[in-house]
Amino acid sequence: MSDTFLIVLGVACAAFGLEGFLLPSNFIDGGVTGICLLLRQVTGWPLSLLLLVINLPFLYLAIQVIGRQFAIKTAVAIVLLALTLYFVHFPELTEDKLLVSVFGGFFIGTGIGLSMRGGSVLDGTEVMAIFLSRKLGVKVSDWVIMINVVIFCTAAMLLSVEQALYSVLTYFVASKALDFIVDGVEEYTGIFIISPESEGIRDALITRIGCGVTQLHGQGGFGPSPVITNQRVLYVVVTRLEIHKLLKVVRDIDDNAFVTMNSINDVHGGMVKKRKI
Repeated sequence: MSDTFLIVLGVACAAFGLEGFLLPSNFIDGGVTGICLLLRQVTGWPLSLLLLVINLPFLYLAIQVIGRQFAIKTAVAIVLLALTLYFVHFPELTEDKLLVSVFGGFFIGTGIGLSMRGGSVLDGTEVMAIFLSRKLGVKVSDWVIMINVVIFCTAAMLLSVEQALYSVLTYFVASKALDFIVDGVEEYTGIFIISPESEGIRDALITRIGCGVTQLHGQGGFGPSPVITNQRVLYVVVTRLEIHKLLKVVRDIDDNAFVTMNSINDVHGGMVKKRKI
């Protein structure tokens, strides 16, 4: 799918989540969108105008932090979202607060995720977090959390604690939907396998799953210190859809094999077939 189609589809999903769920119930989301929603309730200004104005400094940061092409795509996506909210009006689908939080967050997160797959963002929070991380040294994820804590605490003071709590739920669902759209079923997991049958497991993983296997040299540390067992440790990177199949292959050969797993943020090179974002 082309970048343009993904951005347009992402804008449509985000606009539907805002118009069909959050705006009628006066709920907010996290990030820059949450700031705009909060200011809309406090000032009464149109959300479309706030999205354009509030995102201007983040577009400037995007040029400095990521690049001009990304900033241009992001500017187009934000303008398109503002125009969609101004000219297109989706019906209110439900008044149930729980449904509003869950499905509003789902469609907003899906929209942001699709726009990211198209090479842009609809929310400048991550851009600001990257900038602050480079300047002050704190991790990007920590900055995102701190920014949203400030937003939701402000919402609790200006609106109500109940609205702030529902908004936290909205943000949680949106973040999970975003992660799934960006990573999808191709979210990668690194797996270490320790077994005396490492040679047979290695051959089975290559032939039955078709994944690359890295062999590391290890030494057993269990038991009396003079007893040192040399053994090979296998390291594999697979998608989460392949985990069950991999475990079955390992258990068929050695039911007592020691297996550990850890999530991977990103992969480059090697034999991993990675989709382009």
